[in-house]
Amino acid sequence: MESKSFPGTVDSLDSLREYIGELSEKAGLAKKPTYSLKLAVDEIATNIILYGYQAPGIEADFQVVSEITAEKLVVILEDIAAPFDPLAKELPNAQDLTLSLEERGIGGLGIFLTINGVDEFSYEYAHGKNRNKFVMKIAAT
Repeated sequence: MESKSFPGTVDSLDSLREYIGELSEKAGLAKKPTYSLKLAVDEIATNIILYGYQAPGIEADFQVVSEITAEKLVVILEDIAAPFDPLAKELPNAQDLTLSLEERGIGGLGIFLTINGVDEFSYEYAHGKNRNKFVMKIAAT
């Protein structure tokens, strides 16, 4: 397992995306799954920064823990914000997605894209930390 720390600020998002790109390249992920993983990680990291840290006035880093095996790339975002399970909120359904922006409820679309963009997504709160786990399977060549 490899770990890297990022400041809990919006300015760190570019560096985070770059790092996820490096991990994806190292793991041998193709362009489309790399893009999907970057999008998913960016969504959760943005929520951590804006709602977990900035809104309550917390100044802290968040960690990216990663593991590459022959079968998969695992990326875990860990933060010390208040517990927040992104899977607890009801996500948009197929009918919601057909509604115009004016008719659609606010929120949930980013989490929907996160969950549907990666092979596996899970959340847990353990040892005072939120842990959002993303798994991308590595296609056999």
